[in-house]
Amino acid sequence: MQGATHIEGTLDARGLKVAIVAARFNGFIIESLLKGACAAWTEHGGVAADLTIARVPGAFELPVAARRLAASGRYGAVIALGCVIRGDTAHFDYVAGEAAAGLTRAQLDTGVPVVFGVLTVENVEQALERAATTRMNKGGESMEVALEMANLFRKIGA
Repeated sequence: MQGATHIEGTLDARGLKVAIVAARFNGFIIESLLKGACAAWTEHGGVAADLTIARVPGAFELPVAARRLAASGRYGAVIALGCVIRGDTAHFDYVAGEAAAGLTRAQLDTGVPVVFGVLTVENVEQALERAATTRMNKGGESMEVALEMANLFRKIGA
């Protein structure tokens, strides 16, 4: 709307500190997501010293670690990377649903953007496609969301 104030974030990592909490379960997928996130961090001007990577056992543990990182006050954004692949039991629904709900609570409780970089897929092929470093890497996309939100919040101020 003409005359309205427009505020939006940018894809600029310079001067930001970001944390990534990454699950170890389905590690062959997570490593690709992490590689994509780190590449996007560097591409957008981030330096290694301003990026923290914390590891947790699985997607179910992501929310508590993400909340602790966000509550520390040291990071402009936190990214949660995980991969939950549907199986023959209801386990998928519980893990994926609780990870999503917990990560939402973490960002609402702390006021720090917590990016949902958790793949919830039907099979390994879908996970590999979304984690490919040659295109559509969801880790890299998650980093870009984190940068945009952290910079938006910088502009909005406390």
